[in-house]
Order: sequence, then structure tokens, then C-alpha cells
Amino acid sequence: MPVTKISDVIVPELFNPYVINRTMELSALLQCGIVVNNAEFDRLASEAARTHNMPFFEDLSGDSEPTLEDVKMTPAKIGSNKDVSTTILRQKMWGSSNLAASLAGSDPMKAIGDLVAAYWARDMQKELIAILHGIFGAYTPESGSAVTPMEDHILDLTKATKAEGKIISASAFIDACQLLGDAQSQLSGVVMHSATKSYLKKKNLIATERDSVGVEFETYQDRKVTVDDGCPVDKDGTYTTYLFGNGAIALGNGSPVGHVATEIDRDKQTGGGVDYLINRKAFILHPRGIAYTGAVREHVETPTREELQNALNWNPVYEKKQLRIVAIRHKVAA
Repeated sequence: MPVTKISDVIVPELFNPYVINRTMELSALLQCGIVVNNAEFDRLASEAARTHNMPFFEDLSGDSEPTLEDVKMTPAKIGSNKDVSTTILRQKMWGSSNLAASLAGSDPMKAIGDLVAAYWARDMQKELIAILHGIFGAYTPESGSAVTPMEDHILDLTKATKAEGKIISASAFIDACQLLGDAQSQLSGVVMHSATKSYLKKKNLIATERDSVGVEFETYQDRKVTVDDGCPVDKDGTYTTYLFGNGAIALGNGSPVGHVATEIDRDKQTGGGVDYLINRKAFILHPRGIAYTGAVREHVETPTREELQNALNWNPVYEKKQLRIVAIRHKVAA
């Protein structure tokens, strides 16, 4: 009886594009608009360089001048700055024992591809949570006190004097949105821990809605809810919830020179032989307007997840209201 092997069903040239597209379909963060794939970032992620400079002109500032006879105007200049992103390289290998059940399907390549895509959707969500941990983190220079670069985008309820003031609430959520002032309408999605969602649901603050094709989704104060237990939880029970604007995170799927996205291998010497499927990703997951500094980076090839969590590696360069990310530090019980 013939045995179906990984090599019989996986065509790398077809498999990798399928996995990329399916991963984006499965990503809750892409579906709610927080993360947006961009052709320009696809191009950057395919460059040989591991960091990418993105210069921009700053907004015009200053007051206008009165028009007076015989008085010359004072010329003003436009400022410039640069945003910086980094390519992230990740890889994973599976043995046939992990994929054996999928080989029985009517379309085994699609079945395996769905498993791999679901894995990458979850893994990239972990990468984003690590990045958020970094950009909202703090560091202490050798000389001086602790620095929190995104402090004015953090509502820290744990500093309240009364226990009930530390707990997330509808009014606290409004206060968090107000951190962006008249630009708060940009905040369209929220990512929270399942414990936070459960607490808010008990308070009847989570609503279930349906889109035009009947797909259900949950909202909190008219903002789509994404649940991820990777959201930080401190030992003292402090949770972090994130608010985002559409496209706050740019996604680029790349294919740099020499990058082999999908490979198949076989170990003939173990048992009756073991098939391996190897999948690699080169991508950018970049918070717009918060430059990657690379201040703490051991390897030239890629930053590790731990390095992405390091606040020293991030520096906001856009104006405050253009940074469409806000964090709430809170409790869920007194």
C-alpha cells in the first residue's frame, strides 16, 4: 500500500503564498484593521538590509503673522525626521508525526497549509504583543531616572489611591481615549486579556454585533475587541489593555535574496524514515511612527522576541496625536 509523504503533497512554490495569504485571513488583528498589510512594507521586508529608514516631513507649526504695510514676513522652515522599521526572521520545522492526520484529507496540501497558517497567525500575534510590551516599556539610563518614551500614551489606573479606581471601567476607557484629544476617533480597536473581557462582560459592557455578511464580532464602546492572553499580566494582578487606530501596525511580507521560505527534508535513518516540513518567514511588523533603534540587538540577522520587548529598542518620532496606540494599566478586581 503506497504511503503519502510530505514530499508528495507539498509544492513549495504554491505552498508559501498560500500560507502567507491564509495567515492574514486567520489573523484577528488584521481582520479588525489594527494590522494592515502594505505593498511598500512588502518591498522593505524583501530588502537585503535588516533595518529600513523611512524619512518624512514633520507638520507645519507656528502662528500666522499679521499683514502689515512695510513689514516683511519671517520665513519658516519645514522639519524632517525618520521612522525606522526592522525585518523579523522566524522559522519552524515540523516532523511528519505532527502532520500525519492532515495527510488523510482530500486536499492534504491545503490541510497542512491551514495548520501552518494558523500557527503563524498565533505566532505573529505573540510578536506584536512583544513589540507593544517594548514600546510602552521603560528603561533606566546609566545616569538618571527611569524613562518611559510613550508615557503620555499610557493611562495607569494602578496609581489611583482607592482600590475601585484601579479597576478598568467605562469611564476609565473614555479617559484613555482622551489621551489622544481630538484625534481619539482614530482609535477603532482594543486588544485585551481574556480575564479583562470576562470582567467587562459581567458588567454588560461587551456588545455582540454582526457585519453585513452575518459574521459576529464583539465590541467595547463601539471598538472591535480582540482577545489575547499574551497581553501583559504583572505578578500583582495588573493587566494591560491596548487601544489602536486602523493601520496603527504596518505588516510587510518579504522574500529577501537567499530566503528559502519552504523546504522539505527526510531523515532516512530514523525508524521507517521521518519527513520534515520547514517553513520560514521574513516580515515587518511595525508600529507606525515609533522608530526601531536596534540599541539592544545581539544578532545582525534578526531581533529576537526578547529584544523586541526591550524599551531601549523603540523611540516615538511622530507627533503625539499621530501615534494611534494607547495602553491602559489596570486591575480587574479590587
